[in-house]
Amino acid sequence: MDGVEPVMDGVKVQGRRGAPRRRPRVLVGDKGYSYRPVRAWARRHHVRAVLPRREDQPRYNRHNHAPFDRERYRQRNLVERAVGRLKECRAVATRYDKLALNYRAMVQVAVLFDHLHHLYPSDRA
Repeated sequence: MDGVEPVMDGVKVQGRRGAPRRRPRVLVGDKGYSYRPVRAWARRHHVRAVLPRREDQPRYNRHNHAPFDRERYRQRNLVERAVGRLKECRAVATRYDKLALNYRAMVQVAVLFDHLHHLYPSDRA
């Protein structure tokens, strides 16, 4: 999980005082992320992991005494749908660009088109 660190360096969430946060407070993922290294990374960094347990995992262990937060997990749907709408733009879905700067610009264009589509829906299907 050490590969996560450089990705989070670009994220800054301004709080009330002090340095901006670079890590989320809650990590929400599907069963594919329900592995011991992911949960250990979340514990080490004081991030709450909302990950459903796979069938081959015990329901509770000594590190996880809190029940699964079903309501917060359901909010994951909003993010999944937003990513799906962005991937309608083929350049975002296949990542044609070699440079991250160009790819980021393409994601911003896709967000702009998605927003305009919701403001001015067309009659076409």
